[in-house]
Amino acid sequence: MKLAQRRHAIDSSGIRKVFDLAQTIKDPINLSIGLPDYDVPDSIKKLGFEAIEAGKNRYTQTGGNKALRDAVRQFYTDNGVAHEDVMIASGTSGALFLTLLALLDPGDEVLIPDPYFVMYEALVKFLGAKPVLIDTYPDFRLKREALEAATTEKTKLLILNSPSNPTGVVMTEEECRMAADFAEARGIEVLSDEIYEAFSYDGEFVRPSAYFKAPIVISGLSKSVAMTGWRLGWLAGPKDLVKACEEIQQYTFVCAPSVGQEMAIQAMKFDMRPICEEYMRRRDLIYNGLVDNGYKVSKPGGAFYIFPEAPGGDGDAFVRKAIEERLLMVPGSVFSKRKTNFRISFAASEEKLRAGIEILKKLAPR
Repeated sequence: MKLAQRRHAIDSSGIRKVFDLAQTIKDPINLSIGLPDYDVPDSIKKLGFEAIEAGKNRYTQTGGNKALRDAVRQFYTDNGVAHEDVMIASGTSGALFLTLLALLDPGDEVLIPDPYFVMYEALVKFLGAKPVLIDTYPDFRLKREALEAATTEKTKLLILNSPSNPTGVVMTEEECRMAADFAEARGIEVLSDEIYEAFSYDGEFVRPSAYFKAPIVISGLSKSVAMTGWRLGWLAGPKDLVKACEEIQQYTFVCAPSVGQEMAIQAMKFDMRPICEEYMRRRDLIYNGLVDNGYKVSKPGGAFYIFPEAPGGDGDAFVRKAIEERLLMVPGSVFSKRKTNFRISFAASEEKLRAGIEILKKLAPR
């Protein structure tokens, strides 16, 4: 079959390849997938059962139920950010795709700090725009001089992700202010992906969108209350952008899942502090295990990932060695133009993390 040319702009996700590999290995130590290792809380599940039994299984308004949209808007107002409008999407990924569809024309350039979440580069290419990667190694911090060097007259958008996948880095107030000043002075739109905000370990979360006059924010509940399969996310931002995304959603996703929307209002109120504290302990466990065994690594301030340097500087080769020991991780080249690192997800039990550390000890730099 002769497929459209745009199809060749993307390939199967390297994360998905590791996920598929996990199905073929007997009793793997899987530290690869960014999926919470707990289930949706029972109180929220109950709302889902009730919604199904009450017949709330049909289409909703394209932009989402009003009660949920109001709850999302109020959430940001309570956190010091005023958005003109809000819409509900099929996951944060759906919100990202709709936003890029509404914003980008072929030839537009998009600034993406490297390392980056795999969808950013892929979707920008898919739409005929140009991803411009900004190297942030070795500390994974965004710097003004790097932004200046990458910006051209075709630059349309800057994508921020804090806490970050794959590095776990959380932007500082200084970085947020710098990015805001830079983008607004040049008329560059900014999209802030804040899906991991519930996992911030070292002080109060610094919300990047709070520093922009007209921020575009995507987020959702997949990572916090483990609703990955319910595909529930949102977009908050300028009214004209949200309207455009709603119109596109009419002809693509139609609406976000109805039952997930019924669950979401209560899910937004769920107290994440005990889970966050537990994940902070796991962060410390894996970080100390790596440092004690000679690995070079930055301590993540959020999310549930850590991004160490591979011994010998080849993350692809190192991950292959780890797989031979039944330890599944993701090579850094999946998230970056460099292949020097590898990603570990510490959204796993302490038992698995300790087992992984033992294998990493065996493979440690000599």
